[in-house]
Amino acid sequence: MSRPFRILAICSVAIFLVSLDVSILNVAFRSIVQEFGPEKRTLLTWAFSGYNIAYAAALLTAGRIADRLGRKRVFITGTLIFIFGSLLCALSNSAELLIAARVVQAIGGALLTPASLALVLPEFPVEKRSAAIGIWGAVGGIAAATGPTIGGIIVDTLSWHWVFAINIPIGLVSAALSLKYLKETPRQDTGAPDVGGALLSMGGVGLVILAIVEGDRWGWGSARTVGSAVLGIGLVVAFVMWCRRHPAPVFDISLTKLRYFSAGNLASALFSVGFFAMFFVNTQFLQSVWGYSAIRAGLAVAPGPIMAAAFAFPAGKWSERYGHRAIVTLGCVIFAVGIIVNLVLLDATPSYVFPYLPAAMITGIGVGLTISTLGSSSSAFLPPPKMAMGSAVNATVRQVGAAIGIAIASALLTAKESGGTLTGFRRSWIMIAIVSMVAAAVMGALYRKPTQAQRDAAGSSTGLGVRTEPARAH
Repeated sequence: MSRPFRILAICSVAIFLVSLDVSILNVAFRSIVQEFGPEKRTLLTWAFSGYNIAYAAALLTAGRIADRLGRKRVFITGTLIFIFGSLLCALSNSAELLIAARVVQAIGGALLTPASLALVLPEFPVEKRSAAIGIWGAVGGIAAATGPTIGGIIVDTLSWHWVFAINIPIGLVSAALSLKYLKETPRQDTGAPDVGGALLSMGGVGLVILAIVEGDRWGWGSARTVGSAVLGIGLVVAFVMWCRRHPAPVFDISLTKLRYFSAGNLASALFSVGFFAMFFVNTQFLQSVWGYSAIRAGLAVAPGPIMAAAFAFPAGKWSERYGHRAIVTLGCVIFAVGIIVNLVLLDATPSYVFPYLPAAMITGIGVGLTISTLGSSSSAFLPPPKMAMGSAVNATVRQVGAAIGIAIASALLTAKESGGTLTGFRRSWIMIAIVSMVAAAVMGALYRKPTQAQRDAAGSSTGLGVRTEPARAH
């Protein structure tokens, strides 16, 4: 195996664990509630919320830390923290300890995610990076597809504690291989660290996510929800103003002037609203309308992520040939078509082979064409010193989009209005289709391919001997 693909494989293992742990907990949740007691159910939802909030809040700071201190160092540190959090989860004997352990996991995941992609990108020439990101993204799709099935088998044969314990040996192998094969990137000692920017970004993003995640339970007009949202937005605004003045900020505001970066991230945020809402709504539909068990629902939704994983790698190659804008726009439209099939043909009578399965496969193709291509459209052409920062921005907007999408879908599903059992689901599918088409429009109207000078800067010396090849049309 050549060195670039060896590095890609090592970094992808850690990303697989992070992605797996998000989906696998869905199946284990019922068993966790049974062990700690039904009275802890509401508290235990923070095993999800706490993870999502901490992960989203820490990403921007983690990206800057990786660029500043060295990506190998931060990647391995994040992996070890994630392993330690997994151990705490596996040993948890109370709801409170499990929630705290999940936050530890989230911090580790946030550290390793932007460092992972930033370690991979310099190993490939600029014109090969989209394909590399496609493979990296496909790994996450495989994890999402297999998570519910793996989780169901483990919970049924062992216990929910082993859902977290399996991370430990795999993570240790990943850390050991990282020590052996990864090369450290030069430290960027650019003066005092931006502690103020880090605190503002974590506080702002964390409070916004908190308001979104808990808004349905607290009440969207409640003082807690509105207060968290207003304070969070205020801190985000303060963060932007802070970054404009700081000599070495957590986030380099000048990156927003790059059309490929700003348009790619805006489209990522929009598409994430629809994608994560779709996954949530379809799982709820299978369980609450068709009466599927958690494991059966996990198996039923698996073809979608499998198709996404299958198309993610070729999508990267196609984006090199036909351009990121064309592939993302096509993917968003295909995704919307699959959702419209659900909207028009699904009803309360279980009918998996048709129309559910074809619709799931169509949406999976759309996701495969879109998710990783959006990531490469905004990150593949960044200058090497900004790669981890840029990857962190993309991961952050996806996480915020996911929280918004699930919150909107949850509100639509629980709205007490006339129209029958399927009304909330149909309104959710309409929302998902619309937001996907808006993402397509944003990408089509706003995205601009990087200039040759920007491509040359992206392939400049990184200490790894990477060279660019002649640019292709985008």
